[in-house]
Amino acid sequence: MTTNAWWWFCTLCLATAFSPGPAVLLAVSNTATQGARRALLGSAGNATGVFLVALAALLGLGALLRTSATGFAILKMAGAAYLVYLGIRQWRAPSVLTTMPAPGSVSRDARQLYAQGLMVAVTNPKSILFFTALLPQFMHQATSPWLQGLLLTSTFAACTVASHLCYVLAAGRLRRWLAGRWRRYWRRATGALFVGMGIALLRMRRPAL
Repeated sequence: MTTNAWWWFCTLCLATAFSPGPAVLLAVSNTATQGARRALLGSAGNATGVFLVALAALLGLGALLRTSATGFAILKMAGAAYLVYLGIRQWRAPSVLTTMPAPGSVSRDARQLYAQGLMVAVTNPKSILFFTALLPQFMHQATSPWLQGLLLTSTFAACTVASHLCYVLAAGRLRRWLAGRWRRYWRRATGALFVGMGIALLRMRRPAL
């Protein structure tokens, strides 16, 4: 891969990573209600999921989803169900901002936030199909596909972290604004958005061969 091609790939990665979606909504929501540092745990989980999804696309999972109606339907329903689950959790969350969690709950909450970001990434069939179509366009036949794949997947994961960092910094100011009665409306709005994204994903159709 030439340097010029890699820069073009970075541009596409950043444009995709900054596009609003479930992962961005999760980062913004966690920032507004739990703080920037804890929100970045979810972003780290999402970046890990993006890396795994891109790697799976290189290994042929995207081609399998394009040919297997059952596999596509299972992954689509899992992704939709998880987004709806996140939406319901947001809607039913307490109306008091998290301040200082109990010492014993910190590690559990950290794992939960990381797992949320990871699950949002790996249960989205659109991501796998996207990587299946995009990555081969930037891979050169004369070079090791594994080295190129590692470079491309790592690049996209890094762009994901960069975009989430920008969103988290921008959303950090919402935390003080949500300290009062607006928190309930924020929770319900983001919960409704998660549910809407889940329903939209459920209506997604498998691409024609």
